[in-house]
Amino acid sequence: MNRAALLSGAAAFAFLLPGVAFAQEVNPAEPNPDDDNFELSQDSAVGNQIVVTATKRAQTLQEIPVAVTVTTAETLERAQIRDLQDLQSVVPSLRVQQLQSSANTNFIIRGFGNGANNAGIEPSVGVFVDGVYRSRTASQISDLPDVARIEVLRGPQSTLFGKNASAGVISIVTQEPEFSFGGQVDASYGNFDSKVLKGLLTGPITDSVAVSLAGGINKRDGYLFDANTGNDVNDRDRWFVRGQALFENGGPLRARIIADYDKVDELCCGVINLRQSPATQAVFAVGGRVNDPADRFDDVIYNNFDSLNDIENYGISGQLDYELGDFTLTSITAYRESRAFTNQDADFTSADLIGRKSDDIAIDTFTQELRLAGDITDRISLLLGGYYFNEEVDQFSQLQFGDDFRPYADLLIQGASNGAFNVPLLEGTIGTILGDPTRFQGQFFADGQGSDESYNLTNEAYSAFGQVDFELIDGLTLTLGGNYTNDKKAITTNVISGDVFSGLNLRAIGNAGIFQQGLSQQVGGLLGLGRPATAAEIGAFAAANPAGFGAVSAGVQAFADANDLNPALNPLIALRSLQFQPPFLNVPNAVEDGRTDDDNFSYTIRLAYDVSRQINVYASYATGFKASSFNLSRDSRPLASDIAALTQAGLLLPNLTTGSRFAGPEESTVYEAGIKADWGFAGANLTVFQQEIDGFQSNIFTGTGFALANAGLQETFGIEFEGIARPSDELTLNTSFTYLNPKYDSFPNSAIGDLSGFQVAGIPELSATFAAQYDKELGNGDRVILRGDYHYESETQIIDGLPGFLAGGQAAAIAAARPFRRQVDDVNASLTIAFENGLEISAWGRNLLNDRYLLSVFDSVAQAGSLSGYPNQPRTYGGSVRYRF
Repeated sequence: MNRAALLSGAAAFAFLLPGVAFAQEVNPAEPNPDDDNFELSQDSAVGNQIVVTATKRAQTLQEIPVAVTVTTAETLERAQIRDLQDLQSVVPSLRVQQLQSSANTNFIIRGFGNGANNAGIEPSVGVFVDGVYRSRTASQISDLPDVARIEVLRGPQSTLFGKNASAGVISIVTQEPEFSFGGQVDASYGNFDSKVLKGLLTGPITDSVAVSLAGGINKRDGYLFDANTGNDVNDRDRWFVRGQALFENGGPLRARIIADYDKVDELCCGVINLRQSPATQAVFAVGGRVNDPADRFDDVIYNNFDSLNDIENYGISGQLDYELGDFTLTSITAYRESRAFTNQDADFTSADLIGRKSDDIAIDTFTQELRLAGDITDRISLLLGGYYFNEEVDQFSQLQFGDDFRPYADLLIQGASNGAFNVPLLEGTIGTILGDPTRFQGQFFADGQGSDESYNLTNEAYSAFGQVDFELIDGLTLTLGGNYTNDKKAITTNVISGDVFSGLNLRAIGNAGIFQQGLSQQVGGLLGLGRPATAAEIGAFAAANPAGFGAVSAGVQAFADANDLNPALNPLIALRSLQFQPPFLNVPNAVEDGRTDDDNFSYTIRLAYDVSRQINVYASYATGFKASSFNLSRDSRPLASDIAALTQAGLLLPNLTTGSRFAGPEESTVYEAGIKADWGFAGANLTVFQQEIDGFQSNIFTGTGFALANAGLQETFGIEFEGIARPSDELTLNTSFTYLNPKYDSFPNSAIGDLSGFQVAGIPELSATFAAQYDKELGNGDRVILRGDYHYESETQIIDGLPGFLAGGQAAAIAAARPFRRQVDDVNASLTIAFENGLEISAWGRNLLNDRYLLSVFDSVAQAGSLSGYPNQPRTYGGSVRYRF
């Protein structure tokens, strides 16, 4: 019913647009036609007159034949977009997620996107700030300082962007320094004791040099309460400073230098229990607690220590523009560093099971772009460019047992073995089978045992790109573009596992136990002892009757080989779920060189036609590319195809399983057709597309690491609609709809088995946003501005399946995930009084309906059958005071 109502609303809105009566049409020639505090190029009220530069040329929304959504400075302020996570409430094709830590933000466009929290994976959605590529999500979190607009380009954008834009691009454009003195101060206070203070100052130094300085502090209590530590979690504690200098003297040279620094120090991110299991009862038995799954949105969690996030991002960039006749030569040079230390209570209980799960990551990035753009004739324009990228990632991680893990494991072992074992008995039994009863005494699951992991990734890439536009006849333009990219990566790992129990081959040890017991029984029977033979008696029998002993041994060994996976005969098999830190095969090694070398040619073919001054249509075919990614986590395992060579090289380790050391490249294609209309008083954009990604890099969080794999082919058919209308000078209406039908055409090697033919989880079929803004002049230059928006996402299953249930088969893994679904109904509103002197007072609220849902679901760490998840943010509200001068 919701879907039908929303689609009907879209049809009605599109039908009514041309016939709406308006008191006055906007005249683009006026610098600020609605007389507010925002210039024309930043004003959402005039719709398609907004200038877009994400295609590396300045064009209006009406002119640009690309599926793009622009969120202007006015919308950011009126809609109270507090950070990048809030952006999805005004861009239906975009999803933004922050899960494991404050250092990681994952962007998904049209259902495609990945990369969160795995430093070896660059995102499929490229993020650029003032033309500078931000390669990792750790450097994409910000509080949106001095932003002029945010441009979201949907679909592959690899032709003009030199690095990983196979699913789309988010381009953040900040305000340039101005040659007139001015600025603004913005202070707000809200629930959860939220305090935000931002400031911007700009002005001239000389007639040809202007500067600006922006800074801000954002603090807030957490919306989750840790009932064990007594602290709030998911708080805000961050600040930034950003300085710019602009040189412009009217000559051919223009230069802009930007330096920024931001710091985050937060307790994040809280996890709730969604399903209890027998393992949860063992947590209770050692004194631990978890929240009641029936009250998952009570915002109460339990940890035995606070999860820390200490993050720094800083960098400098310079852009030079030089006019060469009808062409402009542009150079953008940037160097950035990101430092992130996180430590998480990964068992998400108040028991001290996992005493440490930390990641210390350093990322250093250098980029250089050079391009030449201009007009060859009145009908031909050309853009040529080159791009260079150099990056190094160093990561040191630790996962260690806490004080309670040994008694907790003792309870699990007793349950799994039906009381046959406890930890001390298990240590003695295994030691006895291996020839020394004291060998493992006190060594299983000891406090401080775990893994120490060191990863180094180097990445060097370059690309050459170009695009030419031919106006074949008046109004009909053919665009041809291409990009050649070469991308090289190399990793070095040094992972050492100190988990004694995880290093044992329980199948082989059980096999030996079955053999020893069977041989003792057989020899005892042959000797007529009426009991199992002792080691001495077996030795005497072998010496006296070697042929008979050989036959008995062979028969017993055959029986052991046939039954070493039978829990009834080898009870150790049931304990393999506790071996989650097995020995790690480091790379490079004799079989795996730890290197990738990818190259690709992506291209775009587009035909655009100006039907009239008000209506444009276009059709395009484009390809995209994203290079190979490495799995920098403890779940990085050799490919199945390498096992034979590893065996021959003698490199196999106990419990070495196959997985995904790396994922190969993504190659995307999109067929797209669109129509854009701008009648001045109203506008509408409609896009229909078929988008495919071959080899999509699926990155699934497993609780302590990541399962990285290439999907064979993921495709999505979609329809996107955006509309704007002004029924009067005071009222502006916006709406946008996105329909997506995503599926895996081929995904045989997912983390939960073959998903070929399945719908892709986590992607809503229908997303929609309705917004209205009423801007009324009070007669003395003062204004009252009322804005509201509603964002809807249809119900969808959150995750494809849960690997922890694969013991029951793929169907069980999928069934375990099926109950966890998400529907979004997000209502936001603000009321602003803007005085003529530049003072503004606002009251605002986000998620006013307090709509609660889950962002993600995963298998609880070391708690078989238990599930955990991340909840969304509850209702927030407050007031702001802003002064512009």
